Amino acid sequence: MAMKVKLHRLILAALVSLALSAPAAAELAESGVGSGGTIGGPIEGEIGGPFTLVDHHGNTVTDADFRGHFMFIYFGYTYCPDVCPTSAVMMAQTMDQLDKEGENVIPIIITIDPERDTPEIMKGYVAHFHPRIVGLSGTLAQVEVAAKAYKVYAEKVFEQGWGVDDYFIYHSDVIYFMGPDGKYLDHFRSGSTPKVMAARMRVHMTAAHQ
Repeated sequence: MAMKVKLHRLILAALVSLALSAPAAAELAESGVGSGGTIGGPIEGEIGGPFTLVDHHGNTVTDADFRGHFMFIYFGYTYCPDVCPTSAVMMAQTMDQLDKEGENVIPIIITIDPERDTPEIMKGYVAHFHPRIVGLSGTLAQVEVAAKAYKVYAEKVFEQGWGVDDYFIYHSDVIYFMGPDGKYLDHFRSGSTPKVMAARMRVHMTAAHQ
């Protein structure tokens, strides 16, 4: 029960944070800061690649299982105090913006903390944000492969006196948009708005079907 209350509070805080950041982000988007609807500049190197993980229903899945669909991907973790809930809310609101246009888009949250985020934990977590979000976990080695493919940085941080299972993770805060062929199309950072993200995703989806 305490975990649910905490998560509800985090989601509320994320919604407030997202609402407060919207005007500034809209101004940045209109002024052309960032490329492709992105605030924060490009990411160096090729993004994406093969992975084998476990979904929140306990099924083993690979990147090939998502072929033919656009993937909307974020790497985070359920114990994250603020950044991850905010990004999850952004993803959920973007999916709502897309509505039926997003039927071929699969929103995915991949944990960078598989030691604590089991498939069962991920199932409860993603359910708080959007019914279509897929939560992925796996072994530490499997997650490391996926994170490396997507150029995700993650580092455990312990404070003095904390137990071995008590830690934060400093990590990249990027939401990726991948094509039906698994290739990188775009990415978004904190400060983007669901409206801008959905608009940019529509451009890519339209181009892919031409």
